[in-house]
Amino acid sequence: MAIQNLRGEIAKLPEQPGVYLYFNCDGDTIYVGKARVLRDRVRSYLSAHGKHAKTNALLKEVARLEVIVTDSVAEALALENNLIKQRRPRYNILLRDDKNYPYLQLSMTEDFPRVLVAREVKRDGNYYAGPFMPTTLARKTMALTHRLFGIRSCNEVITGQRDRPCLEYDIKRCVAPCVSEICSQDQYKEAVDQTRLFLEGRTDEVVGRLRKQMQDASDEEFYERAAHYRDAI
Repeated sequence: MAIQNLRGEIAKLPEQPGVYLYFNCDGDTIYVGKARVLRDRVRSYLSAHGKHAKTNALLKEVARLEVIVTDSVAEALALENNLIKQRRPRYNILLRDDKNYPYLQLSMTEDFPRVLVAREVKRDGNYYAGPFMPTTLARKTMALTHRLFGIRSCNEVITGQRDRPCLEYDIKRCVAPCVSEICSQDQYKEAVDQTRLFLEGRTDEVVGRLRKQMQDASDEEFYERAAHYRDAI
């Protein structure tokens, strides 16, 4: 049985994040994947036939489909990772080409979170996005979070008591939470919230927030800050 025979079942899948599992006729798990929207991701396999030999072989073996709905994409990433380690599905091993693609971690367990490159997803209270392919995309995306939202890149323990910010602030790559007169913890939290929306792909919400901040800054005559938000948009 090929995945095309599951068309009716796929149409009933939830439009929520989660993990999908493909089984063969013997009941073995042959592939585990994660999705931001389960229905869309699994449906995409219906048109994938003929593109890659290994994917074709997988699709011909699919006899049954199961999904597990999660509360977030981050939870789906962690669950996918755990299920692959537990079950070692044959096609996950064949299709990964022996590469461990990187993720980005938004370190929510820190008072002033950073964006870091991570090699695996952990259930540690931090937010994860990815995996990123090619691997260079992870670092390019991380650089964007510095340029667009001013997320810090340093290892410094932030107290807000520094007299002046570092060069990263001067070149507009950090909002300088190290100087509380420049950036309060609440202001930095807003930058973190926007970064998370960006990493989740919710760009329309990011643009909406940036437009409001630009207008607020302009109304308060903080024109340099307003220009920064304008450039980010």
